Amino acid sequence: MNRPSAPAVPPAELAAEPVPPPLDGPTPIGAEDAPAARRNAGPLLAVLRRVLPGDGTVLEIGAGTGQHAAAFAAALAPRRWLPTDPQSERLTSAPLWAASMPTALRPQPARVLDAHRALQDWPVTAQDGIRAVVATNVVHIAPWEVALGILAGAAGLLTQGDPLILYGPYKRAGRHTGDGNVAFDASLRSRDPTWGIRDLDSELVPAAAAAGFVLDLVQPMPADNLTVVFRRSI
Repeated sequence: MNRPSAPAVPPAELAAEPVPPPLDGPTPIGAEDAPAARRNAGPLLAVLRRVLPGDGTVLEIGAGTGQHAAAFAAALAPRRWLPTDPQSERLTSAPLWAASMPTALRPQPARVLDAHRALQDWPVTAQDGIRAVVATNVVHIAPWEVALGILAGAAGLLTQGDPLILYGPYKRAGRHTGDGNVAFDASLRSRDPTWGIRDLDSELVPAAAAAGFVLDLVQPMPADNLTVVFRRSI
């Protein structure tokens, strides 16, 4: 089993992390640009460097604009980065961001993956060498069944000690981690009653345990978010 993650670090220390290329430059022509992806890329990258295996492929679920894929693939080489998204139309942005980096440092071509579906329908195989699964800002902007699908799929792909890394806002023991998340949660649920900020302790951790994961690290992040690291236990 992989060595457990190092202890959490102060969010202010993560907030000081620089924005990695290519997110420190202009938006490629025709690409989507999410300001939040630029803001959280540095802090997220610092955590990923601490918790990822030293080799293999990182499967990203919900890659969206493709900004993280371009930045993280380059910064985390020789690991490989495989971005996916359930919406095929979103994948037009990912190659535009990737093309702004040297060929050898680009992520793999993006694939369509609906985490709600069974693992047998996921566009990955053993040959992809998946050693980690990452989902950024997915669990709260999707039905709970998507979170369960991520857990089930990751359990089928990862081996003992490999990490499943989830970033976003979460409640702790029924309480929001910041006042801004109260309004954000209400906004999400008004848009779709199946969405909403999940409770880490009463919802996510038990579901992860049922899928064969143990909680390894809860890293507080800037803007009242968390990076939660689970590891495959069996």
